[in-house]
Amino acid sequence: MKQIIDQHRRQFLGVAAGTVAAGLGVIELARAQTEASRSQASNASFGTIKQTDAGVLNVGYAEAGPSNGPVAILLHGWPYDIHAFVDVAPILAKAGYRVIIPYLRGYGTTHFLSSETPRNGEPAAMAADIIALMDKLDIKTAVVAGFDWGARTADVIAALWPDCCRALVSVSGYLISSQAAGNAPLPPQAELQWWYQFYFATERGRAGYEKYTHDFAKLIWKLASPQWKFDDATFNRSAAALDNKDHVAITIHNYRWRLGLAHGETKYEHLEKKLAAAPVIDVPTITMEGDANGAPHPDPSAYAKKFSGRYEFRLITGGVGHNLPQEAPQAFAKAVIDADRA
Repeated sequence: MKQIIDQHRRQFLGVAAGTVAAGLGVIELARAQTEASRSQASNASFGTIKQTDAGVLNVGYAEAGPSNGPVAILLHGWPYDIHAFVDVAPILAKAGYRVIIPYLRGYGTTHFLSSETPRNGEPAAMAADIIALMDKLDIKTAVVAGFDWGARTADVIAALWPDCCRALVSVSGYLISSQAAGNAPLPPQAELQWWYQFYFATERGRAGYEKYTHDFAKLIWKLASPQWKFDDATFNRSAAALDNKDHVAITIHNYRWRLGLAHGETKYEHLEKKLAAAPVIDVPTITMEGDANGAPHPDPSAYAKKFSGRYEFRLITGGVGHNLPQEAPQAFAKAVIDADRA
């Protein structure tokens, strides 16, 4: 993808390369405590979902803010959807951003253009989807931010297409991995946290997830965010996106690929080879973690050196779990703005 970026803007945003923010265990925004104490997310929803052909997909996405503003692309995780950002988008739009929130492949109204395309959930494919969407929407560069699968995808974009990534916000930090790394055994307690990955490796697990998709997703929400008291309306609003006909296939392939139990596509091999080398990310970055994240996640000290540009870690306190943007939208939106403008 041929992109032209204003060099002065790149220097302004990236010249601080090599300066890691002091005090890795830094922060917390007091308001995050208030946000975390809410019993549920807002009842807001997005308006019209737009659709466009991009790469191998017809992508469904929400859009907010001025069409000529700097772009922020927000990427959701599994098993969540675009409503993870329903309270983040208005904040960024008010700050002047054009906010793009796509359904990832296998979610919501995003669908494959061809029945022949493999239902592939490998990281490189998901990142390539977002680059194709940027190309289709004529977006030269954007702040890319996400959590869970969305953070992994954002990390990959920042590593492989840095000229397209003006800044990065990644919940749980550096999530780039490889099949080789996935083959390495972890301590028993860590393996226990990945129970669903091993379940999905079996045919029983695939059938179980297909039969009980919503029940399974609700269990993951509760385990990943044990202090987030979301209500049924909040969950059901997002769970509808899991009814996508390709959702189960994409989910199962993603986790089987990580364990080396499923192959990727040949066209992404060169990208996965680069990712297997665990490339350093040099775009301006803020990584974040909730203080009550019940999902598997690395310690911030383990990945700090993977970011060589301007970098900061923020711990968001007050019982904030895995779905950080929905549980603490003010803190997440502030990180997007700060990563871009500091």
